[in-house]
Amino acid sequence: MNKNFLEELYSVILKRKKSKSSNSYTKELLKGGKKKIAQKVGEESAELIIEFLKGSKKRTIEEASDLLYHFLVMLCFKKIKISDLENELKKRRKNVR
Repeated sequence: MNKNFLEELYSVILKRKKSKSSNSYTKELLKGGKKKIAQKVGEESAELIIEFLKGSKKRTIEEASDLLYHFLVMLCFKKIKISDLENELKKRRKNVR
């Protein structure tokens, strides 16, 4: 997955956040607040772990995709950009031997 794809997906989440439409699952999730978003990230994390341990590669990919989407919603809610994560990981990379 390239960086541009994650940034594009994050951008779509931001657009849905600002949208006046109430038909968006993303908008509904963001309106649900921190607890709702955290609950969904927790659920998707658990589902990914279960599929990783006992499921197929296909189901693991599906659950990883669900988790990644909800993770990006969480970042968006906290106004954390992809570049913020990149910067943090670059700092950490310098400490890895």
